[in-house]
Amino acid sequence: MHWLMLALAIGAFAIAWNTTNALLMGLFLVVALILLLGWILGLYSARVGARARDETAMIDPIELRRMREQAEARKVAAQQQQSGEPPAP
Repeated sequence: MHWLMLALAIGAFAIAWNTTNALLMGLFLVVALILLLGWILGLYSARVGARARDETAMIDPIELRRMREQAEARKVAAQQQQSGEPPAP
């Protein structure tokens, strides 16, 4: 969609360049600048949207805490196994 704004902006610049009426030229220059700004914002939005992270892959804080507790328990069990102590109940 943002490429359509670029094409319309180029068309508005062409009309402003070829017209002999000063009011019409000013109007088409303003329209062309607005369309050009819309094209730039659309291009930026498309690029940022393509690089955004998938929000469904994010871990919530509760799940992260549970994973940390499991990792700590595995670490303690590995240390106890190396030292030869029986596991704590």
